[in-house]
Amino acid sequence: MTDPDTPQPSPLQDTLALQRQAYLAHPVPTLAERQRDLRTLQRFIREHQDALCEAISLDYGHRSRHETLLAEVFPAVDGIDHILKHLRGWMRPQRRHVDWRNFLGARNRVILQPLGVVGVIVPWNFPLNLSLVPLSYIFAAGNRAMVKMSENSRHLAAYLIQHMPAYFPPEKLHFFDETGGVGVEFSKLKFDHLLFTGSGQTGKAVMAAAAQNLCPVTLELGGKAPAIVCDDFPLQLAAERILFVKLLNAGQICTTVDHAWLPAAKVETFVSLARGLVAQRYPRLDSPDYTSIIDQRAFERLLSALDDARSRGAQVLPLLDGPAFDRATRKIAPHIVLNAPADSLLLQREIFGPILPLRSYTRLDEVISSINAGPRPLAVYPFSYDAAKVQHIIDHVMSGGVSVNDALFHVGQHDLPFGGVGESGMGHYHGYEGFETFSKMRPVFYQTRFSTLKFLWPPYGKFADKVLAFLIR
Repeated sequence: MTDPDTPQPSPLQDTLALQRQAYLAHPVPTLAERQRDLRTLQRFIREHQDALCEAISLDYGHRSRHETLLAEVFPAVDGIDHILKHLRGWMRPQRRHVDWRNFLGARNRVILQPLGVVGVIVPWNFPLNLSLVPLSYIFAAGNRAMVKMSENSRHLAAYLIQHMPAYFPPEKLHFFDETGGVGVEFSKLKFDHLLFTGSGQTGKAVMAAAAQNLCPVTLELGGKAPAIVCDDFPLQLAAERILFVKLLNAGQICTTVDHAWLPAAKVETFVSLARGLVAQRYPRLDSPDYTSIIDQRAFERLLSALDDARSRGAQVLPLLDGPAFDRATRKIAPHIVLNAPADSLLLQREIFGPILPLRSYTRLDEVISSINAGPRPLAVYPFSYDAAKVQHIIDHVMSGGVSVNDALFHVGQHDLPFGGVGESGMGHYHGYEGFETFSKMRPVFYQTRFSTLKFLWPPYGKFADKVLAFLIR
């Protein structure tokens, strides 16, 4: 009879044990094996891209197919090409300097070896990108992976769970759905590394759970990423670029422009430009190119934030003619908000929706002081052709990343690390740093047949004094 007080194995624990056993039996896959895994992952994406787009759209209620191809399928496929191009060099042992005075003829190397089993907790906003892009670096580093999908990605999770086993065995890769409590149990597993992407509040809980196992974590969180439009930058171009990023995925992006700072004299013109741009890009609220809000809770949260701003005297300006929202489709029209008080919900919390507060300034240092008074953002977006002004912002506002004269695009550069700082996250992946994150940088010292330390073996005497005096002279 089973003892009810004895913890029972779970599918999560069983899979971890299976992958750990497979890792111990073959801890360092060859370059060819890693290349094969990466090409298999890429082949899966290409062979299933239409079904993957459809599954994600079903999870949203409606999501533009083009947005999924642009923001999820393309980065994953193209990123694997980048890794394949560089992987041989990344895997090569690094030569390091040996102090000739101490170890004549000895050698130092740093070898990058697989950690073992990596856990990935995936959010709902870009569930394909934020599962398969990390997996490409996890596999490049030679690891195995367990992936926990979001409760808001049920259709996609079901599809991955059904079809991925034809490409990877469970001892290499296993996907899990969120069926209630899975995320909590998942974060408590004794992984060799854990990657979490999501909210700061949940990130704290994940980090606390991982700490019980001393499991290292990479946290990709969020934050109120500001755009800072300077006087010299063309306002039309700034509006075109900011509105594209802000309304991509209906603003449900951790690195989107949360709010924009504008010279006080240019706010009115920016609003006029924004109305024209939105009318061109999304003529109607039911445009097939415009994505729904993910669920009813998020939909109501955004409407409450607008009501809160309105009740505090802010100007709430829908940018489309007709209804400001549609409950049936969970679509909210793009909005600009002017004069929102500092304590309003829109300025206190990450917006994560198609609402753009505009904040005016007369001196750039006002903007810098305001940003620095809050948590460090995941990104900052200065718009200026004045190189000194841009560098001043970069020097004085710390953030996870920076795109100059545009927004978001630093994230899509395969050779740049991606990650937050402070409350917007910790650790990096993408590029070489992604390979390094999921590897152990293992120092190896190769001693020669003769060691100069022999002169310092006890018992110590005057000769040891002379040797030490020579070494530290």
